Amino acid sequence: MNTLGLLQTSALFVLTAVAEIVGCYLPYLWLKKAGSPWLLLPAALSLALFAWLLTLHPAASGRVYAAYGGVYIVVALLWLRWVDGITLQATDWLGAGIALIGMAIIVSGWKAAI
Repeated sequence: MNTLGLLQTSALFVLTAVAEIVGCYLPYLWLKKAGSPWLLLPAALSLALFAWLLTLHPAASGRVYAAYGGVYIVVALLWLRWVDGITLQATDWLGAGIALIGMAIIVSGWKAAI
């Protein structure tokens, strides 16, 4: 995979992760934080967007979704910091780094598979 393709795929992974997290976070606000039931409408739209974005990934394979998981971990931790206001610990950053290293290893095998 060339550099442009890798950047596009990474951006798509980030968008997919945000759509997934928003789609799950809004019902959480409704159920646990006494949010409005109207939050379920944008949550459903976000989850529909998430499902659509999955169709745009390079291939529908466990290898692609495993790589997506590494990006999801980082986006979830950034969400925890920026949206929930929780200070991340060194172990959070270490885990995210390990996940991204795992993702890089998986992606390095895409040349033969995609």
